[in-house]
Amino acid sequence: MTLHPVHMGLLNKRALIRQLQKAGVASRAGLARSLGMSQPTAGKIVDELLADKILEEVETSVAADGGGSAQLGRPGRQLQLNRSQPSFLGIQLGIQETQLVELPLGATDENVRQITFEVPYISQKPAAVWERELRAAAKKLRAKKFLCVLLSVPGLVDETAKRILFSPNIHWTEGLDLPAMVRRIWNVPVLLVQEERVLALGYHANHPEHEDFFLVDFGDGVGGAVIVGGKPLASPLPISGELGHTPVLGNRRKCGCGAVGCVETLVSTRGLLQSFFVAYPKKKNDWVTLIKHSVEKGVEPWLAQALDAAAVAIAGALNVLGLRRVVITGALMELAPSVLEHLAEAVKKGAMWARFGEVECVGAPRHRTAGLVAVGIDRLIAPETKHTKKS
Repeated sequence: MTLHPVHMGLLNKRALIRQLQKAGVASRAGLARSLGMSQPTAGKIVDELLADKILEEVETSVAADGGGSAQLGRPGRQLQLNRSQPSFLGIQLGIQETQLVELPLGATDENVRQITFEVPYISQKPAAVWERELRAAAKKLRAKKFLCVLLSVPGLVDETAKRILFSPNIHWTEGLDLPAMVRRIWNVPVLLVQEERVLALGYHANHPEHEDFFLVDFGDGVGGAVIVGGKPLASPLPISGELGHTPVLGNRRKCGCGAVGCVETLVSTRGLLQSFFVAYPKKKNDWVTLIKHSVEKGVEPWLAQALDAAAVAIAGALNVLGLRRVVITGALMELAPSVLEHLAEAVKKGAMWARFGEVECVGAPRHRTAGLVAVGIDRLIAPETKHTKKS
């Protein structure tokens, strides 16, 4: 198939931006060389992206070649994704707390200014309260204009239709047109994205060498997302990574999804605290106390049982997906190192590939900021069209 020049231009633009995401800083010549483009072609794309303030020039004494290596040189003008001004507004919707962050295209870490507000779960009209608090938070932002708003939400999310179909822990969001509510405050495109996909994309942005992995996040719930070939795994249904709602035989705890026995009721923060209380009814039942206890006592039988249940679900996913790397983020990373070690060993016992090769289970911080930026770049700045997709 012959590509139209316009589509070739989009393909080249996307490739150049992706290369800068990986390299951080690069020269025009280095980008052209690493991408196999002619310097005039690369230069034209760079000029367009500079004019649109997607890229910016910076002075550096190190000249990057666009491929990751560097050589000493005189101070010169290098290129990077714009870090000087926010292009996106990120909104992270949680069970009781919502966070707003102003995001430059070149944001590389989580050290960004956050504005937070709470919506009580027992509120009579949570949607109305949420919109009211969102308007109040908007007045505290430094920037007033954005290219788009990136709205990260948990649950079953139809990103194309921009609807939350089902949210076990935030039922009031189900069926609401949240993007329309946001657009009443900021009249710009609103991209709805499932929160686990954001975390997985953020991890990949910080570890581009890891192109295939299963990320599992432990917090108020337990969710997962799959990255294959550096992209979220596509599925025909708007459901993915609902690891927390895998049933565990013998578990009689009720779950927010309406079922009984979900693994989430054992290894979410609430589930772990419930088990901790059963084991130690006279101890203070809060997360800080549980962290200290795990450091002192390690993995006790009640905790091992919960971790083993999670490991069975994770190993089963690896066996079906054909993956060997698991990335663990969230609350489990706050507990003693022995907790992750126990989970990793339990996963390896159930993963068939461990019989033939190496299965990795590593811990990592949440990279939500980088994930939101990656979504904005992929969907708005350098969107993938049917002409740029691999056949």
